[in-house]
Amino acid sequence: MTTNMGKDNRLRKDFAMTDYPVQMDVKPDVFGFFDDDTNTISYVVKDPESEHCAIIDSVMDFDYAAGRTSYEGADRIIAFVTKKGWTVDWLIETHVHADHLSAAPYIQERVGGKLGIGRNILVVQDLFGKVFNEGTGFRRDGSQFDRLFDDGDTYKIGEMDCFAILTPGHTPACMTHIIGNATFVGDTLFMPDSGSARADFPGGDAGVLYESIQKVLSLPDHMRLFMCHDYGPDGRNIAWETTVAEQKAHNIHVGGGKTKEQYIKFRTERDATLGMPRLIIPSLQVNMRGGHLPPEDDSGTRFLKVPINVL
Repeated sequence: MTTNMGKDNRLRKDFAMTDYPVQMDVKPDVFGFFDDDTNTISYVVKDPESEHCAIIDSVMDFDYAAGRTSYEGADRIIAFVTKKGWTVDWLIETHVHADHLSAAPYIQERVGGKLGIGRNILVVQDLFGKVFNEGTGFRRDGSQFDRLFDDGDTYKIGEMDCFAILTPGHTPACMTHIIGNATFVGDTLFMPDSGSARADFPGGDAGVLYESIQKVLSLPDHMRLFMCHDYGPDGRNIAWETTVAEQKAHNIHVGGGKTKEQYIKFRTERDATLGMPRLIIPSLQVNMRGGHLPPEDDSGTRFLKVPINVL
């Protein structure tokens, strides 16, 4: 797969981790919701000092063979926050997912919240707008989202301070969100026995991903890290929480002091053996629109496109 945009870091800044407002004494309540079909973990993150929360990386159910959408997983999250009586301040997408469709607009209509993603969504929209031949009707300005985060941008969940850091490499728009002593890494890292995400999608770059991972691993050792996916390698139980210290010591791709050169060689060779994610074609078309389906045609029907010999 091509990586022609992998070195587009025009929105990247050279922050040291000490420049970020890390607050390890703030301990948000974190609730994970596992989606069996896509091995995705969505999160509800609550301010411990108020009744406010955020929802991270929600999932729309999609039967690809039937072309049918549903929202059982999203409804579970909606029912959870509604029963608790919590106010949803944010709906966060850590990146433009290629393996599941976002349910953010559906959730937003029912419980509110602002929808946020990294500003490099503009890079992704430009790239995949061309891949899917979307024409001039598809807006490539990020206006499908309420907030576009730059590196180091802060926001609040209730009274709790949060911030986002740019961690590209898997995709150009990947951002890691740090909320007190909890960090949500998207696909930048997996559990230590699973390693890291692939870097061969358009806009990906293994060297950039290594640097982003090192940025995450420069957080305090006791920082809690929450994964976006887990596949239970070797039959172990599904898990999604680890720490910086555990990743530095035991991550099979980057732990134990592995060099950038070692990582690039491994990641490039491994990615060349991987097939495309099952839902990549519908996921990209929906997620670059902020979770909205493509517009209806004159008959009121929506269609997804399948580019031939492109991905």
